[in-house]
Amino acid sequence: MITATEGIVLHTIKYGESSVITTIFTKEFGRQSYLINAARSRKSKNKAGLLQPLFMVELEAYQKQSRDLQRIRAMKSLNTYQEIPFDIVKSTQAIFLAEVLYKTIHEQESYPELFEFIKNALLYLDLMEEGKTNFHLYFLFHLTEYLGFMPDTTQTGFEGWLDLQKGAVVPFEPSHPMFVNKEATAVLVNLALLKINELDSLKLKRSMRDMLLEKLVDYYRLHFDTLGEIKSLKVLQEVFS
Repeated sequence: MITATEGIVLHTIKYGESSVITTIFTKEFGRQSYLINAARSRKSKNKAGLLQPLFMVELEAYQKQSRDLQRIRAMKSLNTYQEIPFDIVKSTQAIFLAEVLYKTIHEQESYPELFEFIKNALLYLDLMEEGKTNFHLYFLFHLTEYLGFMPDTTQTGFEGWLDLQKGAVVPFEPSHPMFVNKEATAVLVNLALLKINELDSLKLKRSMRDMLLEKLVDYYRLHFDTLGEIKSLKVLQEVFS
């Protein structure tokens, strides 16, 4: 059956001499893998250019539920980015977030709310001028809501520590190492309340940004055994150093 859907590219690998297998998070079918023949040939430069991390596409595919690898009939760009491919901060964030999404989204079923969150956040990132250095922190934190483990940032006292194991802010410092200190917890409490268009109000030192990123990745690892090493994390840290 030929079906049409929007999609967000998560990962692409070479297959054979000129083909690729690309993993796309689609609006209609969730995570899907597609074989694209001759995508790396000279005649198909446009196809290869569409398969960059977190690029948005419209595609027609021969969709068969019993098949793990689908085939694409036609594909074109959707919402072409103006800055993400050319801004080193934004493009590095896109590569990092694509790797996180590739390792955390596994369901092969429609999840339109998650799709729209990712799509709208990326479109906003593309246009951002102020606050873009904190976008990945905002995205990682709010993505947890759609993945089912958003931490409870409600404070019950004057002080609070985010206990990563409990997924909640607690009034006393935990006895185990999987927690966020008071200063960083206060930032996360603020981040939980911010809307994406208010990110420019979040002023962070590099050391705080690095710590928050490390703790958020730790939190994801508690919920996803498949996360493993995030290869693009070091590149992201170098860009922000």
